Parts: sequence; C-alpha cells; structure tokens
Amino acid sequence: FGDTGVAVHPDDDRYRHLIGKFATLPLVGRRIQIVADEYSNPEKGTGAVKITPAHDFNDFEVGRRHGLEAINILNAQGCLNETVPDVYQGLDRYEARDKVVADLRVQNLLGDVEDHVHTMPYGDRSGTVIEPWLTDQWYVDAKRLAEPAIEAVEDGRTRFVPKNWENTYFEWMRNIQPWCISRQLWWGHRIPAWYGPDGNVFVAMDEAEASVAAKAEYGNSVDLVQDEDVLDTWFSSALWPFSTLGWPEEKPEVRRHYPGDVLVTGFDIIFFWVARMMMMGLHFMKEVPFRDIYIHALVRDEKGQKMSKSKGNIIDPVLLMDKYGTDALRFTLTAMAAQGRDIKLSEQRVAGYRNFITKLWNASRFGEMNECNFKKNFVPDGCKESINRWIVSRTVETVAAVSEGMESYRFNDAADALYHFVWGTFCDWYLELIKPVLYGDDGPEKEETRAVFGWVLMQSLRMLHPVTPFVTEELYQKLGDEKEQLIMDQAWPDVTGISVDDAAKEELNWVVRLVSEIRSVRATMNVPASAKVPLLSTKASARTADKLKMYESSICRLARLSTIKKGNDVGKGAAQIVFDETTLFLVLGEVIDVAKERARLQKELGNLDGEARKIRNKLSNDKFLTQAPRQVIEEQRERLVEAEMAREKLEEAVERLSSV
Repeated sequence: FGDTGVAVHPDDDRYRHLIGKFATLPLVGRRIQIVADEYSNPEKGTGAVKITPAHDFNDFEVGRRHGLEAINILNAQGCLNETVPDVYQGLDRYEARDKVVADLRVQNLLGDVEDHVHTMPYGDRSGTVIEPWLTDQWYVDAKRLAEPAIEAVEDGRTRFVPKNWENTYFEWMRNIQPWCISRQLWWGHRIPAWYGPDGNVFVAMDEAEASVAAKAEYGNSVDLVQDEDVLDTWFSSALWPFSTLGWPEEKPEVRRHYPGDVLVTGFDIIFFWVARMMMMGLHFMKEVPFRDIYIHALVRDEKGQKMSKSKGNIIDPVLLMDKYGTDALRFTLTAMAAQGRDIKLSEQRVAGYRNFITKLWNASRFGEMNECNFKKNFVPDGCKESINRWIVSRTVETVAAVSEGMESYRFNDAADALYHFVWGTFCDWYLELIKPVLYGDDGPEKEETRAVFGWVLMQSLRMLHPVTPFVTEELYQKLGDEKEQLIMDQAWPDVTGISVDDAAKEELNWVVRLVSEIRSVRATMNVPASAKVPLLSTKASARTADKLKMYESSICRLARLSTIKKGNDVGKGAAQIVFDETTLFLVLGEVIDVAKERARLQKELGNLDGEARKIRNKLSNDKFLTQAPRQVIEEQRERLVEAEMAREKLEEAVERLSSV
C-alpha cells in the first residue's frame, strides 16, 4: 500500500524497455513509475524491487533520487491508516499482510510464495519489531557545523591522543548526514519551538520571545503550543563544556573555564559526543572546547573479552576497592593504560598492586622508626656518601621519567617508572643498603642518610599522589613537617639544580647488578635461602677488586655470601658467573649435590622442550588459528615465549655447573 515505484537495474536487459513507464499497483489501483536504479539486484528474486519510501531506509533514498512520493500507511499503533483502501483500515500490520496475500490469490495476481530469511530490528525494551515510520522531525545542518570542527583538528588546535583516533573522527565528520535532534520521550530538554493556531512555527529562546514573534506575525496575541518532542541526549551533551558554566549569560566562570585543557573519554563516543562538542563549541563560543582529547582504553576481562552481564564476566570495581583498597585499583588501571591497547583486568593484578601499596607503607614505617624525617629546607645536592648520591640521582631521573609520562599521556610509563623506583630501587636496594648505617652509631653519615631517606620518600609520595591519593595523603600527614597542609596542595617535585652523580650511579648500579646475578644463580640452582656460600673472583681488574672490597659487607649480606676472595683454586662443584671482565665462582659443593642438580636441570629442559613443541604444533595448525578464539591464540603465543625464556635460563645454569 505504500509502494510508489518499481526499481530495476539500469543494465538489466529484461526490463530496459520498461524504464520510465508505469505499472498499476494491485488492490489500490495507483499508477507507479518504473525507474532505473543500481539499488536493484538483478540476481535477487525477479530483479525488480518495489519501492516504499515511507517505510524503508534504502527505499527512502531511492525515492529521493527519483522524486517518488512517500506515503505513510501506518499509525502510531502499527495499524493501517486512512491512506489504504477501506477494507484494510485499522488492521494490525501482520493481519493486513495475511489479508493482502489472500486477496491477491483470489484475484489470481499472486505469482509465487518463497521463504526469505532477513534481519528484523527489535526494540531492546519492548521486544517488538521496529517499523520505519515517516514522521516530522527536527534536524541540524551537521555538514555546515562539521567543517570548522574538522579544520580545528587538521590545524592542531585540538589533537587526539593517541593520534590514530583522529581518523575515526575525520571519517565520520567528512561523511556526516543531517542530524535528527528530536526525540519522542517523556523527559529531556523540550524542543524550543512553538506552534501558532495555523501551525506556523516560532523558534525562540523561551516562550516569551516566541510570543513576541507570533504577535508580530498575526498582529495580535495568540495562544502558542510548544512542541512535545525533546532534544536528543547528545545535542544537550554537546553544550556541556559551556552550558554548565552559566552560558548564555556572560558569567566569569565561562571566561575562566572555557576552553578546557583535556577531555578524557572512550573511543566508542568519539562521534556521539566528542565531535558534537567540537561542533557546538566552535559555533557558539568561536573556540574549540578542549586542546587535547585523550582516548583511554576499554576495560576487558582477563581473557580480553568485553564485560557484559550475559557473559557473567563483570568485575565490580566497588568490590575490588573494598577487598584491595581504592589506591590499588587506581594504580592497576593506570599501570595498564597503554595507548592503543585495551586493559585486560584481573583480580590477581589488583592484588599485586595492593602489595605495592603495602610495600610503600612498610618502607614509610621503617623510615619513621629510624627517625628519617622529611626536612622541608633540605637540599640533597652535595651528599658525602656514595649510596646517598646514588639514590638522589635515581630520584632525579624518576621525576623526569614520571613527568614525561604524565605530560605525554603515557600514564602506564609513569606508573611503571614509579613502581620500579619505589619498590625496586628505594625499598629493595636503598633501604637494605643503608640498614647498617641506620643501625650504627650516630654521626654525620647517619644524619645525612636519615635526611636523604626522608627527602626521597617525600618526592615519591608527591609523584604517587595523582595515582594513589589516599595512602599518600595519610603518609604525608604522618611524616610531613607541615601537617596542617594537604599533599594535594603541594607542588610537583622540583629537582632542577640537583645534579646526577654518574660515578655514584655506575658504582651502586654495579653492586645491584652483581647481587641480582648471584641471587638469580642461587634461585636457579635451588640453593637454600639460609645457606651462605663463598664467592671466588678471578681475572678481576684493579677497579673491580676495589669495588668488591669497598662493598664486600653489603654484597655478602644481600647475596647471602660467607666470603669474597680472590683465587684460581675453584675446586669441585662451583657455578661460574661471567660478570663484565671478571669471572666469578659460587662454591656450591657443600650445600647442593651438583650431579643431582645437573640432572634435575636437564630433566626440566626436556619438559620445557616438550611443552614448546606442543605449542608450536598448535600455532602451525591452520585449523587451530582459524577456529580458536583470539585470546586463546594469544595465550599460546605468550606461553611459548615464556617457555623459551625459561629454557634459556636453564641452559645457562647447566653450562655454569658444567664449566668446572
């Protein structure tokens, strides 16, 4: 009943002679034009398709191209209206379809009936089929609004971070269609349009302004009725950067806070919200609403799947905060927020960063117990002790790395720098290296170390505060010398003018590398943690010998060594360590069975080889690669990398045991 044309493909020889002619629509008697349009598929059905512009989106476009009439045959209840023959009026659309088929069969006009599978849209709330329905709506000329918004990103007034997301923005903006801004809902901002007695429309800021316009039109005051539709949510949201500040009134908040600096949002609403804020901001304020648009990652479950209620894989952040602390969850999300990659969130990761928060707390308690107080006017440049010059240098480098990460929106880099500095450098190494000083007699060395510890801890708390605000504020109130102030009011660490001592860095980094290497060998060889073993050095340079002597007590304590000696008489059962120009030997014969340990390592190598072989077979199987879920394939690849790395370590261990 809504058909107003028949389309055939312009290259279809069967119907070329009919193009431009008319057919008579059965049951209605309407003459409808036969048009040539590439929308018609010659391979589908008869190759001739009826065009119903008022009730199909594709047909609507065909009708516009050929000037076909759009006839609305449905009312709001999905029943046929007065535009159809009397016998069909008021029938539900499904009932009417059955009657049409029956009536065509009676008139011998039905050629054939075939089953046809096609996509049907359903309302997500009502569960009923959605029918396209021709209605009057309000539109915005989005193409004209989009032009300055496109130019603003092209010339760099606004930039996307990461930059690749500007392609999504451009793709939508350059192909933008007129924007339907009216919605038939019970709530929202009502369309600012009023209708006069004859249906004439008056668009105004408010009803008073509309009444003035209507009086000028009619010559006297008339009753006006406001449009019942409301604005699209995204239209209202597009005004957010300035409407929330009191616009359109000239309020100081508008001048102070517009434009903003950074918008943080997800990629899925770049065209829904970001693009529309750009259009509205430039149109009304003549200025972009923000300088940077940071597109953050999507949080997925640990297998990389999008969280949803139906899958049952939603991780409730409130439960995680209750269990592990808000700071731990915040640090987890920050540490995983790599640009261009989604976050695979798991409870284990949050638990791991909870341990980091605990480590920070315990280190702070250790400093408090040893009177390592923060002194506001203390400047750590020019420390006498090499260990203190080293930690100051590492602090200066960390401030630079974290600042760079923050400023470039690489928050994961900033979190990574903080994690390795606070946990690794400060807690695991510096704190352990200075224990003999803090536990020893009072003196200049101890006083300097206390002051440096307090200074480093306070810089760490300030850098951590944007990510972990609660624990850092609590610790600042306990340790800071200005407890009436908040750490959130403090300046970002300023380390300009504090030099990096390269000699101290090289010296202490050498100690850290050596102890780490010895610990790694002990762990691989299953050396008991309580066992202290001798270390022999051969071919050591004078510089290395001096460092071994200078830091002997620290190395022995941290690496669980009994002695460090020079000598070539290695004996049986020693593990070789090639360290820079020096060859070192851990004498293990008295604490482990070397032959048994070598056999164990060889067995583990065999097991790893077998596991790696299975994974390689999977990854070389085309059927597995095409049928397995993406996350399963990625897991297998990660397992292969881990197995290869483990094998490399075991091979080194076997080689060490076989070297003597």
